[in-house]
Amino acid sequence: MKRLLTFVTVLFVTLFTSLAQDIEVSGKVVDSKSKSPIEFATIKLLDKTSGSLLVGTTTKADGGLLLITQEDDFVLEISFIGFISKTIEEYEISNGKVDFGTILLEEDSKLMDEVVIRGERSSTEFRLDKRIFNVGQDLSSTGASALEVLNNVPSVTVDIEGQIQLRGAGGVQIMINGKPSVLTSDGGSALGTLTADMIESVEVITNPSAKYDAEGTSGIINIVLKKEEKRGINGSVSLNTGVPDNHSLGFSLNKRTEKFNLFSQVGVGKRKFPENYKGYNRNETANTEINNFGERDKGESFLNVILGTDYHINDNNVLSLTGNFAYEWESETSLINYSAIGADNVVSSAWQRDEVTSATNPKWQFEMQYKKDFSDKKDHFLLISALGSSFSKDQESSFNNTPEFGEEALSDQQQTQTDFGQVEYTFKADYTQPFTEKITFETGGQYLITDVGNDYSISNWENDQWVVVTDLSNSFLYNQKVLGIYSTGSYEGEKAGIKLGLRMENTDLFTLLEETNQENNRNFTNFFPTVHTSYKMRDNFSLQAGYSRRIARPRLFDLNPYYNIRNNYSIRTGNPDLLPELTDSYEITGIFDHKTFSLSSSVYHRYITSTVENVTRFEGDIAISMPMNIGTNKTTGWEINGKYTPLDWLSFNGDFNYNYFHREGTYESTDFDFNADQWSSRLTTKIEFPADFTLEMVGNYQSKRQTFQSLMSGYAMADIGVRKKVLKGKVILNLSVRDAFASRIFESETIQDSFSQYSHRMRGRFVTFGLSYGFGKGEAMEFSGQKRRF
Repeated sequence: MKRLLTFVTVLFVTLFTSLAQDIEVSGKVVDSKSKSPIEFATIKLLDKTSGSLLVGTTTKADGGLLLITQEDDFVLEISFIGFISKTIEEYEISNGKVDFGTILLEEDSKLMDEVVIRGERSSTEFRLDKRIFNVGQDLSSTGASALEVLNNVPSVTVDIEGQIQLRGAGGVQIMINGKPSVLTSDGGSALGTLTADMIESVEVITNPSAKYDAEGTSGIINIVLKKEEKRGINGSVSLNTGVPDNHSLGFSLNKRTEKFNLFSQVGVGKRKFPENYKGYNRNETANTEINNFGERDKGESFLNVILGTDYHINDNNVLSLTGNFAYEWESETSLINYSAIGADNVVSSAWQRDEVTSATNPKWQFEMQYKKDFSDKKDHFLLISALGSSFSKDQESSFNNTPEFGEEALSDQQQTQTDFGQVEYTFKADYTQPFTEKITFETGGQYLITDVGNDYSISNWENDQWVVVTDLSNSFLYNQKVLGIYSTGSYEGEKAGIKLGLRMENTDLFTLLEETNQENNRNFTNFFPTVHTSYKMRDNFSLQAGYSRRIARPRLFDLNPYYNIRNNYSIRTGNPDLLPELTDSYEITGIFDHKTFSLSSSVYHRYITSTVENVTRFEGDIAISMPMNIGTNKTTGWEINGKYTPLDWLSFNGDFNYNYFHREGTYESTDFDFNADQWSSRLTTKIEFPADFTLEMVGNYQSKRQTFQSLMSGYAMADIGVRKKVLKGKVILNLSVRDAFASRIFESETIQDSFSQYSHRMRGRFVTFGLSYGFGKGEAMEFSGQKRRF
């Protein structure tokens, strides 16, 4: 019996093996026009009856394909982006082989045009805890830096100093690819070295979940950089020039293979930013005044290089390495005219103060990241990363006073020297576990170390030598360690969703003013709960609600008690005793989406304690400004964003933000309670003309706003852009005019019982012309390698 079973088994195995003979499928895929081989074309063998996938692969560098199958009734399908897909059903099997020979693919010009058009249009995505603004190819961002891109994002404004506000409030945490970056540090304008062509999207997170770092009272802005994943070699290059001096070059190159993705981006540029300035300080008690007016000219040259690689160890494991090096050369000159007016309203003296400043700012950053995808469920993964960065600044400024007349106009020479260094390390781990398709659990931790040293000295020219002013010079050391751990749980059904989270952060801060041996040690722990909910009332209408608690820790330049003497009648200094701000943020949002019209509207409320305000005091005719914790701030606001596309060639994007705030605070036993409001709006109109011409017009308005002591004026401005595509979008010509009517003027006025102060600044119109070219499988960039700081 056993022999019979053995014989039957061998017989069936032999019969099955003979019936399931391997069939070798081969061929070569080439471009029908150029006859060049097409690498990485997708090859599929499909079951002829069911259409299910039997086996698949991609073509090699020579266009060759090779597949092995045991099915003899199949369909061969070949596809590649930009080409018409091809299906072959007829073939002959000879000696267990099928040779399809040379397979010609034809370019699909219509599809390529559609891909370019889709890529041009910015779009907004709504997630449970954030909004994503895809940068697209907006003309208003032509020749732009990251700061200008942000200024075109709804809810975000950027002032002339590059300070970023979200819904009219500061305390914004800027991240790059979800992590802190040396390019967003306070020590320089490095964010401007990121060019618009490097940016994939901008995420605006007004109520971040517990997964995110709790830093930033008004929320998080996350800049997501492009990392091309197209197979083969692709890239683009752009060249820009403009008035005032505005010249730059941007370059990107990517190589994608089955195992590796190698990517690089380079931006170089040289800029000048002329500025007109005027202001006054008035001592109301003595009835005296110091007037000043003049011009400043800031020049900047920069280099920014990003290199990285993704190594796909296998389908479930990826190791990424990224390096970023940036270098800035800064120069600044100014000539300011001063005059002193006495109590009799007569000019008693006059003099000129000129400045020459030069600085170099080298920066580098590296990151290693490992991602483990688990095969049991989609979006089940472990992410571990280590990031290190360094930023240095070596700056020297010289100031020279030249008297014109009067006893107060004395000849004087001063100089300042800054030796700044910052090193930062971030270690992070995130784990996501979906229990079901609707329930997901997240947990993780982060450890951030920041170590800073800043040597700053002021010297006067006395007796034919430089003498350091010890009272105004210092060496300031700053070390901060933040440990954070979090957990979140979410449920997302077809109609309703909820996400709950809790984050704990321990902060260990140490500062030392070496000259006076003044130490400041603080260690505190905070808990940050978050709640996010959503409900889909109809297919095209949903509601979202959220709550989060945030913190804004004092920055180095807020703590460092150095004196900025650029204008020695208007001095800014830091406050080493500054406390962090804490914010409770609430928000309800409605989202409506239609084929030609989309609209989102939010009502929000923020309650901020230990609010940080710049407080100005007068000593004689000198105004000294210092950040201080002044009371609380309650802000309630309404925001609306919409897009309307009545015709294929015409679209409108608009946003409007209004908030009302109630301030309660006391300074030197005096109540400074007040109520005020502010609003801003933006409207973008895009018109597509025949022959691939596009016109874009952007109008902005920012209302006046009140602070603890001052009133900031409002302004209106307009940007205009024109674009022309040639060679099916491979070459793009851009012309942009920012602040077309030179109407973006920044005015600030402070009126108190004993003093008043006023300043007026304007930079004027910027015109940029650019050309970009896409090669390989790349598309032309809409933007340049520009560095620009407002």
